Parts: sequence; structure tokens; C-alpha cells
Amino acid sequence: MDIREIQNLIKFVAKSGATEVKLEMDDFKITIKTTAEGAAEAAYVTHTMPQQMMPSMPVAAPVQTAAPVQATPSAPVAASEDSKYITIKSPMIGTMYRKPAPDKAPFVEVGSTISKGDVVCVIEAMKLFNEIESEVSGKIVKVLVDDSSPVEFDQPLFLVDPS
Repeated sequence: MDIREIQNLIKFVAKSGATEVKLEMDDFKITIKTTAEGAAEAAYVTHTMPQQMMPSMPVAAPVQTAAPVQATPSAPVAASEDSKYITIKSPMIGTMYRKPAPDKAPFVEVGSTISKGDVVCVIEAMKLFNEIESEVSGKIVKVLVDDSSPVEFDQPLFLVDPS
């Protein structure tokens, strides 16, 4: 993993809202933590080369991100309106795709009626595409994530009206 990929990972974590991400692979380990202001920094990176081990070292300055100004005041209103809906959440970290292929129609749209077990999207994680099935029946009232967007574990993806 080169410095550009690490910087992109730091930006991804800062935008996602996750507070801490640890990534361990065969030849390196990285921990990225976000601050209350939304900035992210790599706490440490350990990179092992064949026949050699490099010590942990700090990487990159904090990435500054703009905090949403209107998100906080509107959150209580949205929560009360959306409380009657069931949320379909991401079971993993990855990239969400609303379509099975770029030239195909989305799995679901706003207004689509779904049943328990219907595929609502796919999430790509480590080059594997995982079908995400609905655990509820109802009607899709809101799509919360854009196509080809990164998602975190337990991030809301869809709102479903069970009635």
C-alpha cells in the first residue's frame, strides 16, 4: 500500500463517520482514528518487508473535513418523521451498489414493494460482491446511500414502511 492509497483511506474514514478503523494485512497494519471535529489521522502504520521489519511510525497530518452545518438542527425532525420506518442497515464495510451490473436496473427504487429475503443491493468488500437481503417486508420509502458509495458497518441504507 503506497502513501496515496493511505491518504485516500484516511479521507474515506473521515467522510464515513467511523471513529476508528483498524486494517491488518499480511505485510502491514494501520489504525485510523477520527476526532470529534471529523478530522482523521493515521495513528500508526507498521509495514513488514520480507526478511525485514520496519518500526511503527506516524503517517500523514490530520485531514481537515468540513462539518455539515445543517445536519445537527434537522436531525431531531428527521428522526421523529422516520421513527415509524424500519431501517435496513449495512452488515459490513464496503462499497454499496444499487444495481447488479452497470447496465442493469437497480434492485429497488423508492416505492418498490419488497418481501423478506429480497435482494436490495450488493456490497463489494475485498473484491467480493455480497448480496444484501431484506429482513423485513414493506415498501421502500427512502434510499439513504448513493450508488457506488462507501458504507460502514451498521450504516443505514434504506428506510422501509412495514405497513
